Amino acid sequence: MTASLLLAVDGGNSKTDLAVVSSQGELLATVRGPGFRPHTHGVHGAVERLSDSVSAALAQAGADKVNHLSACLAGADSPEDEQQLEEALAARGWALSVRVQNDTFALLRVGSAGGHGVAVVCGAGINCVGSNADGRTLRFPSLGRITGDWGGGWELGNEALWHGIRAEDGRGPGTVLATAVAAHFGLATALDVGLALHRGDLDGERLNTLAPVLMDAAEAGDAVAREISDRLAEEVVGMGEVALRRVGLLDRPAEVVLGGGVLTARRAVLMDTIEWRFAERAPFAHLIVADAPPVLGAALYGLDRLDASATAHDALRAAYRT
Repeated sequence: MTASLLLAVDGGNSKTDLAVVSSQGELLATVRGPGFRPHTHGVHGAVERLSDSVSAALAQAGADKVNHLSACLAGADSPEDEQQLEEALAARGWALSVRVQNDTFALLRVGSAGGHGVAVVCGAGINCVGSNADGRTLRFPSLGRITGDWGGGWELGNEALWHGIRAEDGRGPGTVLATAVAAHFGLATALDVGLALHRGDLDGERLNTLAPVLMDAAEAGDAVAREISDRLAEEVVGMGEVALRRVGLLDRPAEVVLGGGVLTARRAVLMDTIEWRFAERAPFAHLIVADAPPVLGAALYGLDRLDASATAHDALRAAYRT
């Protein structure tokens, strides 16, 4: 075994990023694989889908296993989930020790100065975590509507399609989303898109790709699209405000890290609304849009576990800036 190596994994719904890093902060390998979805494929099925990516990362680094595996994963929504995933990953023999956390913690670690504050991720879905220096943490289940969640690219796509179809048949107000949704998929009408999804001719995962279409419409002044964008802004700010309050950071300076493809796109119609609502409801919050991939956060947690130096942490951050 090659000593002093860690494998970092950021497993999101739409993609998984992996990195092999030395305890000196040297980035030895990077690999991107398919999304990590234990709710769809089961714990062992999701881990099995990681296998090719892990093998590729280890081969690229010239190692057969590592000292520690630091995994920040979608679907690790409770301590029980984390334990099951840790056991499944440990059974693969890729590392001597394994630590699993929800993937939103990777965003918090990569975007905040000290690994504390609040992080809100809005990618395929939406989630939020909080942490303070005293060790208090907060997390949301983030299982969709059944746990009170709304938001993310998939929800935006569904809303765009729903409103587009209703505009076509007269049940809803007029909106450019009707033609924009149809054009995005190369079909004649928004209803054709819905029917293609029903028949299985169109993969439902592709609804995520409608998020930029919706934001284009909102920025062009479409009232329906703007309403959806404003609703998403309210969800982001609402989660962030609650998290700050529950970890005791609402009344003092604290970092709020925003990440995920919907937010890192920095669409003005969405981000401007998020900024002024945070200014009203959490005036001490310092908003940070993450400019490094969350897998860096998973790797920094791994360096913590290896008792790596501050110099090693800085070297790894620098490697992701180049």
